[in-house]
Amino acid sequence: MNKTLAALATLPLLGLAACGSSHSSKQSSQANGYIKAENFVRTVDNPWFPLKPGTTLRYRGAKDGKPNVDVVTVTSKTKDVLGVPATVVHDAIYDNRGHVIEDTFDWYAQDKRGNVWYLGEGTKELDSKGHVTSREGSWQSGVHGAVAGIFMPAHPKVGQSYRQEYLKGQADDHFKILSLKASVKVPALSSGAAMLTQEMTPLEPGVVDHKYYVRGIGTVDEETVKGGSETNVLTSVTKP
Repeated sequence: MNKTLAALATLPLLGLAACGSSHSSKQSSQANGYIKAENFVRTVDNPWFPLKPGTTLRYRGAKDGKPNVDVVTVTSKTKDVLGVPATVVHDAIYDNRGHVIEDTFDWYAQDKRGNVWYLGEGTKELDSKGHVTSREGSWQSGVHGAVAGIFMPAHPKVGQSYRQEYLKGQADDHFKILSLKASVKVPALSSGAAMLTQEMTPLEPGVVDHKYYVRGIGTVDEETVKGGSETNVLTSVTKP
């Protein structure tokens, strides 16, 4: 294992360290230093978060009592992020009148060890007339101090924790694996062997989310369990 890979091997387990510490800053530098084409493969096929171009996942959800539909499409496009051709995933959220209220492009890439990295997103919120009202939450690894993070490990284990993203004041999501044998039932499927994660961010210290992942599919259920009322469940999957 080369020195960069060896340094990164310990990074995920330290992902919840305080972002202001010098140790965490060093970890951040290591993370972005690892984002090089030679450390990555072209295909994202991690079984817990596969991104096969042409796949479309539809979710039904609600936020603050307002229903919505979320359509996630894995495109055949890539975006160059620090030299890595990241897979582009389009995520569009519609209100109950069919208007797009949030339009996002996420960028993911898988390293040679099988970890899926989150390299950034371009997001915008829109009003009922399609006018952009906010781009808050957008970030790209290597730009303005933004740092990539691990979105899905190659070999998940209960108790592992990771930082998925970092841009000061804009993006700072963390997750911890709680179970690999969780039961979940959504309109699209049911499983007794789902991965359950807990997600938190220092930007919203009172909010805790749970996410369920199923092998071969990815995210199937999201729900806020503390500090909010957001839900999102998978209703259908279309594969190429």
